[in-house]
Amino acid sequence: MPDLLIELFSEEIPARMQARAAEDLKKKVTDGLVEAGLTYAHARAYSTPRRLTLALEGLLAESPTVNEERKGPKVGAPDKAIEGFLRGAGVAREDLEERETPKGAVYFATITKPGRPAAEIVAEVLEDTIRNFPWPKSMRWGAGSLRWVRPLHSILCILSAEDGHSIVPLDIDGITSGDTTEGHRFMGEGRFAVTSFEDYEVKLKRSKVVLNAEERAETIWNDATNMAFAQGLEVVEDKGLLAEVAGLVEWPVVLMGDIAEDFLGLPPEVLQTSMKEHQKFFSVKNPKTGRIEKFVTVANRATKDDGATILAGNQKVLFARLSDAKFFWENDVRTVQDQGFEPWVEKLDNVTFHAQIGSQGARVMRIAHLASVLAPSVNADPMLAQMAAQACKADLSSEMVYEFPELQGLMGRYYAQAAELPVEVGQASEEHYSPLGPSDDVPSAPVSVAVAMADKLDTLSGFWAIDEKPTGSKDPYALRRAALGVIRLVLENGLRINLLETTATAVAALLKVDEWDAAAQDAEGDDAKHMAMQAAQARGIVEAAPGDLLSFFHDRLKVYLRDQGIRHDVIDACIAMPGNDDLALLVARARALQDFMSTEDGENLLQGFKRANNILSQAEEKDGVEYSYGADVKFAEDDSEKTLFAVLDQAEGAISSAIEAEDFASAMGTMASLRAPIDAFFEAVQVNSDNDVVRRNRLNLLSRIRTICLQAADLTRVEG
Repeated sequence: MPDLLIELFSEEIPARMQARAAEDLKKKVTDGLVEAGLTYAHARAYSTPRRLTLALEGLLAESPTVNEERKGPKVGAPDKAIEGFLRGAGVAREDLEERETPKGAVYFATITKPGRPAAEIVAEVLEDTIRNFPWPKSMRWGAGSLRWVRPLHSILCILSAEDGHSIVPLDIDGITSGDTTEGHRFMGEGRFAVTSFEDYEVKLKRSKVVLNAEERAETIWNDATNMAFAQGLEVVEDKGLLAEVAGLVEWPVVLMGDIAEDFLGLPPEVLQTSMKEHQKFFSVKNPKTGRIEKFVTVANRATKDDGATILAGNQKVLFARLSDAKFFWENDVRTVQDQGFEPWVEKLDNVTFHAQIGSQGARVMRIAHLASVLAPSVNADPMLAQMAAQACKADLSSEMVYEFPELQGLMGRYYAQAAELPVEVGQASEEHYSPLGPSDDVPSAPVSVAVAMADKLDTLSGFWAIDEKPTGSKDPYALRRAALGVIRLVLENGLRINLLETTATAVAALLKVDEWDAAAQDAEGDDAKHMAMQAAQARGIVEAAPGDLLSFFHDRLKVYLRDQGIRHDVIDACIAMPGNDDLALLVARARALQDFMSTEDGENLLQGFKRANNILSQAEEKDGVEYSYGADVKFAEDDSEKTLFAVLDQAEGAISSAIEAEDFASAMGTMASLRAPIDAFFEAVQVNSDNDVVRRNRLNLLSRIRTICLQAADLTRVEG
């Protein structure tokens, strides 16, 4: 079985595209080969800045011969129909076979598709792959029609076996396949021929090309950390930057440089962001002080002066970049020290958050009001929460955040310190965007929690008020993330928040219901009618939006809890209960019910409840009455019936008390004690007795079972 080696050699491929492109090459080629009947044992894909490589082991030498049976027209069908079938199948009339089927005699043809050599199939599949490659962006050059991410220079495509190798013939817009490639752009020695993947990889490394991106990344990281360790320093870990830099070089040479003393006083995050975004440098910090003191850059070649010229050039460019950052920082600090945050907050009035929702400044005022409302529920000082909320977006007007938007919030903390505002204000500025994802840390400081909750609830309420909700896979305003953020803030901080009431407050503030009402009272004639109409429309939205938004929260909560192993039907059973806008209460109930349903008693009690509910529901529908009261032990005939009365009397109060105390585990435990008496009751008696009095009494007894069990959760929604 031969091995296949493909290399597509081009000008530099953007680092962000390389890994995906290597996987696309592997998928498109292997899918095409398998579809053509050419299987293989193993496939590996590689990428460097100038090449995509695919190596297949154990490829079939040719595709197998395939016999395909095709059903044709009925015997006796018109000649034109038969002739059309013969043309399509590629057989002669004498090759047809008549067979009896349930619908009569039918012609069948057996079509033999002979196998084809691997080289023929590979050439077809590779040409289709190259011409239809899914680059995010591509270009056309020269006079040809081929599009590629950058100009494609050569195609290496060989089949190798023990007795040698052969070139797979291919010509795409004048680019013919061969068995040669070239190494490093600067340190390589021209083109060279290869005979197999092993030969290819060895000769590439000899020509200063490390084919494996993971190997390049490992080399960079090891060399960088060793250099830093030798000077008592640490490289700031950044996996995304490491992967990107590994895609920028074919022969990584790690160099460490100094940062000018002028810039060591900048916040470390500013230095790190500026060097990463502009220069693709790694930051090196002093673990004792936390300061960024040096940088690591990765060159694509070794030089006679050990990189001294490269470092000098990099440091010169870095000095200019950091000079800008220092200028922004000093200007911003001077502003807040002289004038506080007020000028920045005022500028937010000119920043549109959304055309229908208004400016960022108006939004800050709403967040401040909502944060003060939420503050008592999160044990925060309302005035401090309001102050923090008013300042939380101010850094968006700073020069530093304008240059580096990813520093929003963090710079707010530094500027709050410079303005000598309370520590909680700066902390809330930094933390109120969190959590940004399922693995992001959740704020726990009370003021930060109040502002973070207010920020997310205002966003959600605003878009619900204007009916801009996520649809399918589209969520342009990241509202799902905002809802998950609220859920995590509530649950991980153990908060008791009434979401319906809180979102109604948020929507009312956005729509200015009170202002419309006041304007209607002050106006006259048609103006008064218009104002009253606007107020009525706003009140209608305030009434409808919170309930719809709560359903959205419930949907996101289901996803969140399912990831923690809680069944969807258990969550539905708890959502159906009163107080379902208190997420902490809802989740406590769901966890207790999940634990209960995991026991044998819980599962069996559920079956008993469902049996009781089904019998009762059928009887109520048949009789046209509701059996919801009047069960009396004096009409009980069987001992099991009397026992059930006694157990229900005892359990009802205990379960009610436990539910009132929100001790759902105790409530479920008491429910478990009902399992045996209910089982015994159903085994011993017939509910639909011939005696009407006894039948009604037993149906009312089933109603008691249903009512008591439904106190904990809506068990009708739990699957057996």
